[in-house]
Amino acid sequence: MTHINVLIVDDEPDIRELLEITVGRMNLTSNAVSNLSEAFECLNQCDYDLCLTDMNLPDGNGIDLVAHIQRTRPQTPVTVITAYGSMDTAIHALKTGAFDFLSKPVNLSLLREMIGNALRLNEPSSPNRTSKTQLIGDSKVIHHLKQKIKKLARSQAPIYISGESGTGKEVVARMIHDQGPRSDYPFVPVNCGAIPAELMENEFFGHTKGSFTGAVNDKPGLFQAANGGTLLLDEVADLPLQMQVKLLRAIQEKSIRPVGSHQEIPIDVRILSATHKDIGRQVEEGNFRQDLFYRINVIELFISPLRDRGDDISLLAQHFLQRQSQSCGVPEVKLSEEAKHYLAGYDFPGNVRELENILERAFTLCDDDIIKVDDLSLRSSHFITSHSHKNQSQKVDNLESYLEGLEKQVITQALKSTQWNKTAAAKKLGITFRALRYRLKKLNLHGPEDETVN
Repeated sequence: MTHINVLIVDDEPDIRELLEITVGRMNLTSNAVSNLSEAFECLNQCDYDLCLTDMNLPDGNGIDLVAHIQRTRPQTPVTVITAYGSMDTAIHALKTGAFDFLSKPVNLSLLREMIGNALRLNEPSSPNRTSKTQLIGDSKVIHHLKQKIKKLARSQAPIYISGESGTGKEVVARMIHDQGPRSDYPFVPVNCGAIPAELMENEFFGHTKGSFTGAVNDKPGLFQAANGGTLLLDEVADLPLQMQVKLLRAIQEKSIRPVGSHQEIPIDVRILSATHKDIGRQVEEGNFRQDLFYRINVIELFISPLRDRGDDISLLAQHFLQRQSQSCGVPEVKLSEEAKHYLAGYDFPGNVRELENILERAFTLCDDDIIKVDDLSLRSSHFITSHSHKNQSQKVDNLESYLEGLEKQVITQALKSTQWNKTAAAKKLGITFRALRYRLKKLNLHGPEDETVN
């Protein structure tokens, strides 16, 4: 690590010296300057692996330095040092592209942790830095989301993940953690709506021995369990207001106080939060603190519903069925062409989670390792009436006639693709020749040698 260079920018000699000593004890090389002009000159002459800058400088603002490095050296992480309690300034820095922030007086333990995290960003990729969780899909929506995850993993900014239930918010949070510098440390998800209000403080911050009847030992809380890693506050909108106040302080001060303790414990965690609720409306209605929302929503990441990425349904279905078959040790179960078509016409109000549940049930019900339409048990009120308008979910007025129309379309396509060879078409549809003949008669479908197909 002797070749790693750190640029230190601060106009206070005592702070510069403290930072230089800390960096030196980590066997890193540092260059300390007192203003923006000197910092720009250093950046023109040398490449740096990390920059530590004060926010208020004699000839400008640390934000200007963050923006400059983002434009010219985006791979170089920048940490800003702010005055005590200047959270608005810190959030502005994070939005501009700062890697992280520290408040004065600088906690040396947190400083060393932060430097270690920043330097791990540009280490060569290793198996530990590849996500153990994957987003399945090949749509433009998914490609864009994967790119954003990769970019956000390089920051320590709090991220608010929004989207409908079942879209995969925890999966995305896990990928941000796995691809970032904290991947070797814990990822701790907590469902805020599942903890009784009277136990929340104890669960989040832990308690000391003797703090209440039954507290026979010290117990670490969720923040301590996630120390060094990532804490996901899932369904954060369900937090009661009293707990929101305490959570806000813990996030701002990067420290917690266990129940029964008189001492603050420094905590180094990255905060991710998620909810399917409209948290902006919750703020307007007074159910969620605006200052907490402002603090956790430094960057918002929206996950599109499955109906907006219909091209991924087939890939997701294949993935879930392969996993289910491997889990049960049986030959791979597949979807019939007709079943694939029906899935493509469904709007999935429960999103990816609903698709997985549908296929798990169909996997159990199907015969001959082929899932047919009847095995899917799709809810009739959630079909999309036109494949050219997949983003507009509409209820079907007459389900029977609608399904009949779909069936005609699928069978006609199969017949046309096989030059009206009924045996080949039946095989393509995953049904018997007898079943195809029955459906042709029922739907009044005729080949070109007889009359035009209806």
